[in-house]
Amino acid sequence: MSWESTAVYYRLLNEMARERLGGQHSADLVMVSVDFAPIAALQAAGAWEEATAVMVAAARRLEGAGAEAILICANTMHRMADEVQAAVAAPVIHIADATARRALSTGARRPLLLATRFTMEQNFYRDRLRAGGVEALIPREDERLRLHAIIYDELVRGRIEEASRRAFIAIVERAVAEEGVDAAILGCTEFALLVRPGDLTVPALDTTEIHARAAMDFALSS
Repeated sequence: MSWESTAVYYRLLNEMARERLGGQHSADLVMVSVDFAPIAALQAAGAWEEATAVMVAAARRLEGAGAEAILICANTMHRMADEVQAAVAAPVIHIADATARRALSTGARRPLLLATRFTMEQNFYRDRLRAGGVEALIPREDERLRLHAIIYDELVRGRIEEASRRAFIAIVERAVAEEGVDAAILGCTEFALLVRPGDLTVPALDTTEIHARAAMDFALSS
């Protein structure tokens, strides 16, 4: 939910609209961009009910502005996707559903989920992937701590560190060698700012791109 990844969503949606429709077309959308610091504080405090209230209010604002579908532009905040969906009539396009479909389409069956500790350690995300036919693994505890710090101390603050890029790659490659993972789910919408698909020896499933494409597919469907 940082503006760093929100900007990527905005760019991708507009690029996809131009690619699909041609000419001078761009994406017709509305956006609620939140102050991330209070959100991060609620997450760290485990105040999920309060965070849910923020998300529900944002979704209602979007629907009131004419949105015909809702995107939660963050993996972790899909923890309250069901509550958000219950509060609005517009469909919530779930990032884990789209990611599971992409994983299956690439032949991945044992992907490694790299994300915030909340997304990796709580059940809401992996259960959703499992329902879509994908059994995701997570890194070791020390690696989860490192990934979490990269997100909150660096990426959401606009810092792209080469040492962190190397650490991310090393986490994936260890899991490939030791656990037989066959893909890497970039399960934080900021991770595509840090690594590119060519950095890894297995397919990188960029949830930001996957989610944006699912939204555009919906928007241009009959």
